[in-house]
Amino acid sequence: MSEEHKLSMSIDIEKLTKTYDSFAALDDVSLSIKSGEFLSLLGSSGSGKTTLLMALAGFVRPDAGSIRFGGREMIFEPPHKRDVGMMFQSYALFPHMNVFQNVAYPLKLRGYKRADIRQRVEQALATVELDHLIERGITEMSGGQRQRIALARAIVFEPKILLMDEPLSALDKRLRETMQLELRRLHERLGMTVVYVTHDQREALTMSDRIAVMSKGRIRQIDTPVNLYERPANRFIAEFVGESSCLPITLQGGQALFQGRALRGANAAGGLKNPSLVVRPEKLQFVPAEASDYNLLRGHVADVIFQGESQLVQIDLGEGMSVAIRRPTNSSEGNRLPARGDAVVLGLHVQDTLLVGDDQ
Repeated sequence: MSEEHKLSMSIDIEKLTKTYDSFAALDDVSLSIKSGEFLSLLGSSGSGKTTLLMALAGFVRPDAGSIRFGGREMIFEPPHKRDVGMMFQSYALFPHMNVFQNVAYPLKLRGYKRADIRQRVEQALATVELDHLIERGITEMSGGQRQRIALARAIVFEPKILLMDEPLSALDKRLRETMQLELRRLHERLGMTVVYVTHDQREALTMSDRIAVMSKGRIRQIDTPVNLYERPANRFIAEFVGESSCLPITLQGGQALFQGRALRGANAAGGLKNPSLVVRPEKLQFVPAEASDYNLLRGHVADVIFQGESQLVQIDLGEGMSVAIRRPTNSSEGNRLPARGDAVVLGLHVQDTLLVGDDQ
C-alpha cells in the first residue's frame, strides 16, 4: 500500500438512534474514533454492534443523529460514496470468479484502468501473502485463505476506513488466534482506521487499541483493553469481560465488608448502586489463614477441573456464593492443589480489590 494510505480518517458519531417498531437497536449512541485507531465494538447478539457498523457503512439509515468521516457528514451518503472497505462475516466472495477477479471487483466498480487494477490487486494479495495464488479458483481456497482474499478485496482500493463484521468467526480456534495477530500487524503497517465487530471478548482484548462494549443499543464503557479489564465501570462490564465473580458486600459505617471482614484497599462504595466485589480467578492465591496484604475469602473446594495448561478450582463460599481460582498445571502448586471438600483460605491482594456497582 502507498504512503498516502497512511493518511487515515477519524469517525465521529453523535446521538445516533435506530428503532425497529418498539425495539431500540441504537439508543443515543455517541462515539469518537481517532484517525488510525483500531476500535472494536464488543457485545452479545442484539447489543447493537452490527447495526452501528451497518450505519457507518451506509446499509442502515439511522432515525436521528450524525456520522462524520474526517468532519464530513455521511448520514445521507450512499454506501458506494463513503469510500470505506468492508469485510463481512461470510466473506461474500464470488464463487464463479477466481482470486484475481474477486479482489479486482471493487476497482472495476470504481472505473480503474486495467494496468492499474493488475498492479493494485497484486499488491493487495502480496500484503496478505497470497499473491502466488492469484489465478486460483475460490472453491480451491481454504477457510483461512478465503478470509485473506476477502481482506485483500477490502483494502485493494486503499480506503482510509475499514469496517469488519466478525470476519474470523468461521475459522477454527487456532487459525482464528493466528489471524488476530496478523490483522493487528497489518493494521499497524497500513495505518487505516478500523472498526471491528466481535462477540468474542478475548479477540477484542487481543486486537484493539480501544473497545466499546455495547448492550441494549448503548455503549456501556469505552476504554483500552487493560483499563476495561482491570477497571470495569460497572458490574455488567466486570461480568462480561473476562472470567469473574461479583460477590455482594455489606456496608457498615461507610466501610465495605465481606464475610464480616473489612475489605482493605477497596475503592469507596458509597456512590455505587448495589456494590459488589470483583474477583477474577487469576487474581486469587491460596494463602495462610492470617496472610497480610490480602483480603481473605474462606470456603470449601467444590470441584477441581483439568483444562490442559491450567486447572480451575471452584470454591464454595457459602450463602450461595462461589468463586474460582486458576492455577498452571505444570507447576509445583498445580501438583498439590486441595481436593474436593477441603477447607481453604483464598487471598485477594489489596491492590486487586475492586468494587463495582450496577450500571446507573
